[in-house]
Amino acid sequence: MAETIDRLTNETVELLQALIRNQCVNDGTAESGFEDRSARLLRDELEGTGVDMQIFETLPGRSSLVARYKGTDPNAPALCLMGHTDVVPVSPEGWREDPFGGDLLTAPDGTQEVWGRGAVDMLNLTSSMTVAFREIVKSGKRYPGDIVYFAVADEEAGGTHGAKRLVEEEWDALKCDYVLTEYGGTPMRTDDGVIVLMTTAEKGLGARKVTVHGSPGHGSMPYATDNALVKAAEVVRRLSEYNPGPRIDEMFAARVKALGLPEETQQRLLDPARLDDALAELRPGLARNLHSCCHMSFSPNMFNSGQKNNVIPDVAKLIVDIRILPGDTQEDVDRHLRTAIGEDLMASVELEAIYPDGVSTASDTDTPLWSALADSIQMAYPGAQIMPSMVTGGTDARFFRHKGIPAYGAGLLSPKVPLGEFMNRFHGHNERIDVDSLKLTTQLWLDVADRLWV
Repeated sequence: MAETIDRLTNETVELLQALIRNQCVNDGTAESGFEDRSARLLRDELEGTGVDMQIFETLPGRSSLVARYKGTDPNAPALCLMGHTDVVPVSPEGWREDPFGGDLLTAPDGTQEVWGRGAVDMLNLTSSMTVAFREIVKSGKRYPGDIVYFAVADEEAGGTHGAKRLVEEEWDALKCDYVLTEYGGTPMRTDDGVIVLMTTAEKGLGARKVTVHGSPGHGSMPYATDNALVKAAEVVRRLSEYNPGPRIDEMFAARVKALGLPEETQQRLLDPARLDDALAELRPGLARNLHSCCHMSFSPNMFNSGQKNNVIPDVAKLIVDIRILPGDTQEDVDRHLRTAIGEDLMASVELEAIYPDGVSTASDTDTPLWSALADSIQMAYPGAQIMPSMVTGGTDARFFRHKGIPAYGAGLLSPKVPLGEFMNRFHGHNERIDVDSLKLTTQLWLDVADRLWV
């Protein structure tokens, strides 16, 4: 058994490296991504197993792979392993290593790590799912239910050309009853033992295009002009300072407990009046994550204004990334924006929802899949408690949850990287994953399959 998992881990490492090197960078435009490279790579990895496979090309060069391994009982629930193949852009000058080198390097403490964009989000899961799925098929082992492997494009730009379209238009190929995808499996050591966070919910997408209007004029005479850019800068300043107030609920309290922080720090984090001061004392990565877990968040990320250097702009456009908590609506987003921007500027502002249906989603844990996950995690961390958690970013799980299908963010990490440091690697510089985590995650998928249909 040890030899088998070591072999599979090596296969996961090699496939992860290949996926990183494919550079399927999704910059949000329809022409980017090039996920066809990885869809065909993964098809080739499964070639010869006899499994049913289909490639769906939603746009030129943007393809997703669906493979289905039939079960023995057509009435048994089907499990989908879903991993996306696209990654976000990089700023190479901020990296210590080639962001698309996929290098296997040894850290000062001896830890082996695979470096590259997507190593954490989420090519580590996509590669380990491929290896585990292939191993199950090649072994000839049959389960009552089907296992579906879904390598999907366009997750990093909202799934419009990936999961959303395929769930809506190709359900016969994707049909399943459970979904495992990103991200989960962070172990925390506390006074009560090991707690492993597994994702059952995610914040909703409330992004807005904010158009600010002014009046044109000559750039050589700026005095008392109605400069849209100046007003837009003030909008950005107000949004950056706006505090919608925290929401302290049971899931947030459980997340705080799982971190194993001193009791006094936990109490302050759960007190709205003392929360900000407590966050300021934590590591930045951890503080950012906790803040987002209990707030609607506003991040002005893109800006465009002006047509010529000597013309005062009459229009400025902002893109604001907004993530909403469970229970929040798109109307709540606009209400907060109007409060943050203020009546004086709102007279010059138009708001447009980028994801009008971007509500928060969640899955119940009273399912056989959740039980299978808990049992499987305890194989690696005996006595561990599996705890429901929420991710602050969006995933393709929401398209399945909209259909009433339980979807969890899973995986299993080693204890070598603290949560705050791990969160910093999402879309950050020097993204990397340790080989021990790849080993644990590859084994997890195999263990879950063995336990789901028991």
